[in-house]
Amino acid sequence: MDKLRILVWRPFTTTISIIGLVLVLIALVISFVVINFKPTTQVHIGSGVYSLWVANTDAARVQGLSGVEKLHVNGGLLMAFDSSETHGIWMKDMNFSLDLVWLNSDKKVVYIVKNAYPEDPPTTVYVPKDPSLYVLELPIGSVQKAGIKTGDTASFNLDV
Repeated sequence: MDKLRILVWRPFTTTISIIGLVLVLIALVISFVVINFKPTTQVHIGSGVYSLWVANTDAARVQGLSGVEKLHVNGGLLMAFDSSETHGIWMKDMNFSLDLVWLNSDKKVVYIVKNAYPEDPPTTVYVPKDPSLYVLELPIGSVQKAGIKTGDTASFNLDV
């Protein structure tokens, strides 16, 4: 009789198993959302309109577009810093070239680098001449195509 009792599935065991499965599923969904759904904002600059991922934490700025395989023609990254400084950008683990645009606290273009290309290992750090609060990482050719130049003002909202 004791051997038979061991094989009986108990309601308590079922409840614990279901709760465990639900917690695992919730964790999987949260990790999927965090990895795949980055906050974005619309940026208008020059004649271009871009849907950019927002990097407003140290971790997100360090990650940047590293490891991204392909960038949408109107995609890219908006790095938002905590203070105006001469923020340097490097192309660590990048798979494609970019146009880089630095903006001051008034969202005015203060510096531009066209065709910043990935290096292995990365040795070049692109640094603006003037302090900036934001950096736009845009698909290569965007600066020329949208006619972006020093002194232009970008328009975007960071309520993300």
